[in-house]
Amino acid sequence: MSLRQLIKPLVIKSMLLREWWQSGIAYNPISPRVFNDPYPIYAALRAQDPVHWSILMDSWVLTRYHDVDAILRDHRRYSNDGRNRIFSPRSRQASLGAQEEPSMLFLDPPDHTRLRALVNKAFTPQTIEALEPRIRAIMAELLDQIEDPTAFDVIEAVANPLPVIVIAELLGVPPADQAQFKIWSDQRARTLEPTRTASELQEARHAGEALDAYFLNIINDRRQEPRDDLISALVAAEEAGDKLTEREMVIMLRLLLVAGNETTTNLIGNGMLALLRHPEQMQTLRDTPSLLSSAVEELLRYDSPVQTDVRIAMEDHELDGRPIRKGQGIVMLIGAANHDPQAFPDPERLDITRNKNSHISFGRGIHHCLGAALARLEGRIAFEALLDRFGEMHLRTAQPAFKDHIVLRGLRTLPVSAK
Repeated sequence: MSLRQLIKPLVIKSMLLREWWQSGIAYNPISPRVFNDPYPIYAALRAQDPVHWSILMDSWVLTRYHDVDAILRDHRRYSNDGRNRIFSPRSRQASLGAQEEPSMLFLDPPDHTRLRALVNKAFTPQTIEALEPRIRAIMAELLDQIEDPTAFDVIEAVANPLPVIVIAELLGVPPADQAQFKIWSDQRARTLEPTRTASELQEARHAGEALDAYFLNIINDRRQEPRDDLISALVAAEEAGDKLTEREMVIMLRLLLVAGNETTTNLIGNGMLALLRHPEQMQTLRDTPSLLSSAVEELLRYDSPVQTDVRIAMEDHELDGRPIRKGQGIVMLIGAANHDPQAFPDPERLDITRNKNSHISFGRGIHHCLGAALARLEGRIAFEALLDRFGEMHLRTAQPAFKDHIVLRGLRTLPVSAK
């Protein structure tokens, strides 16, 4: 072990000690305990210091539902563009993707408004509804391909392949290239995580370059022979002069691939884990299939696929008596907001019949998830097909391993026995 590897944990421990000394509580998002179950520390933060200054993250950390909801809706006072962030000297190097061109996800109006309008029509309720037969067919094919239906990994068999096949087909990517797309997508998704290593960041950059080259080839093909897919629609928008450059198109396609992949994988994996750990809820869903839509919403709330979102303060102001300075980062813990007892009675209980369930798993305001309807549909079809195919399902391990992620919470594997 190098000297640097020895010193880093000591520095983190020192910072956390200072944080605890100042506020009575410390938040260490890179603790294995938090990866596996972040909800106890969320509850402690919400109760003891809901507007918490994290020395480790050099940002404010918010855990209450009404705070998170309000900031996500206020795009004028809180920016999504990381270029507005003012870093302390210590944390400047930790800025994520600062050297890359930002996607629509990290832009403010008017650029965000212009770009989102160009892809909105691909995600209308009518368009998504039309995909249902194909998604059902893909799901049936995946279940048929399971080598041993009595013992398999839900992540490998279903949660990983389903979303990437759906988004690849929506974009217009040939089936032969979809496995490589999954690799590129996973590598790109690591750029969102503060836990990424230098080698992973380098991999992500190489993946971005490979995706750009791949998409440019398809774009050129669609200029010659348009098809009924999203890439052809974006090419038509560019050629019609709808304020979309080729470079913006490529960055948009990158974003749609990543956003339409790992988040839905996490919904299916985290959701199945929750049902397996609450067999009475799974049985209720088997007995009353009409609860599927309600169940998907509760599973989104209970263990959110996206755990954090970040904004940058655009002016000095106070929040709950705390001085927020222009340029400071604000980390909103979506998972904590979704477990706030002020918004959700008995929030630690999984209840697929929950009526009032205005969770924040898809965000709020102008950055509300563009693919929310598609994710809901894929989740509903996946849960329904798994329960229909297997009369019984049980966990094969008490503690399935979660990835060491802070932003996108998901399982590495979910081994089950079934019959």
